[in-house]
Amino acid sequence: MSRAHPARSRRHGLSWILAAASWACSSGAPPSRSALAAPAGQLSSARLGVPAVRTLALTVSHLDRSLALFQALDFRVQSERYARGSAFSAWSGMAGAEMRAVRLALGAEEIELREFVAPPGRGIPPDTQSNDQIFQHMAIVVRDMDQAFVRLRSAPGVELVSAAPETIPFSNPAAGGIRALYFKDPDHHNLELIWFPEGKGRRRWHAQQTGLFLGIDHSAIAVSDSARSVPFYESLGFVAAGHSLNEGAEQARLSGVPDARVQITGFSAESGPGVEFLDYLAPGVGRSAPSNTSVNDLWHWEIYVEVADLASAMDAVTTHGGASRSALDVSALEPGYRLSSLVRDPDGHCLQLLQR
Repeated sequence: MSRAHPARSRRHGLSWILAAASWACSSGAPPSRSALAAPAGQLSSARLGVPAVRTLALTVSHLDRSLALFQALDFRVQSERYARGSAFSAWSGMAGAEMRAVRLALGAEEIELREFVAPPGRGIPPDTQSNDQIFQHMAIVVRDMDQAFVRLRSAPGVELVSAAPETIPFSNPAAGGIRALYFKDPDHHNLELIWFPEGKGRRRWHAQQTGLFLGIDHSAIAVSDSARSVPFYESLGFVAAGHSLNEGAEQARLSGVPDARVQITGFSAESGPGVEFLDYLAPGVGRSAPSNTSVNDLWHWEIYVEVADLASAMDAVTTHGGASRSALDVSALEPGYRLSSLVRDPDGHCLQLLQR
């Protein structure tokens, strides 16, 4: 998609530009191009294929507390791990790093909750809004929104962003009839409940199911300019799946952002949750992501993306305005995978690219 953007208000001046000196997937050394990367000018997007989104990971301050919330929403524990040692320190970019983590499943999707025992990171500012560039959420699909809302209100540690579920008006042809609600967990991570009417959303959300919470449809990220972010994700093989312009009182109440006017672009992968851009045309782009963000900071999310060719994917990242760390052997940390690189998109959102 390529559209001209009007001038936008920015609460903190110029938007953050990613560069090697300020790259923020770790607080360690500046990133370098992987030795595996293809020579300049030889990027081969055909070798990438369509990627698979395997997991959404988020950093939490108290693992047991976060686990209680997600289990109240029917997430099931799949596995637990404790990571430390030289390989983990190299991956995290922090000497002496130690992490507890739990892998959970809901339907066919997985998430990972991570608590950094050492060193602990910084918290999410409580005044963060949905147009700030650290904003990211996961959209949890429900079979019945009213029943899900009742369950949510009794879940531990929930803070509502939307006072009640909102219905997108039918004047919006792409999203009309969809019901949604934003809320926050005890660490101020943004989360969403979403219900799709017939004819909207993936077919599997409409299959006969007995559960109330069905799976994860997408992870939404705030972007400063869709025209810049679209080529980045397309270069990794993601496929544009839909567009919507959401505005009006319903969108303002849903997001908690007054006078919100949001250009939404959805991308799908071969499998797993999609990635959705939230481009706030009004009131404009919010605060930039801190340039010294680290994996132990609570606003740090990771989208696990399995790619066929890590070298070409890393080349695509740097060619399209992102930044990447050198590839590491993660066979001891991520069973089933050999190589990984933590990369950032043009707005600082983190993806972990994995190759078998």
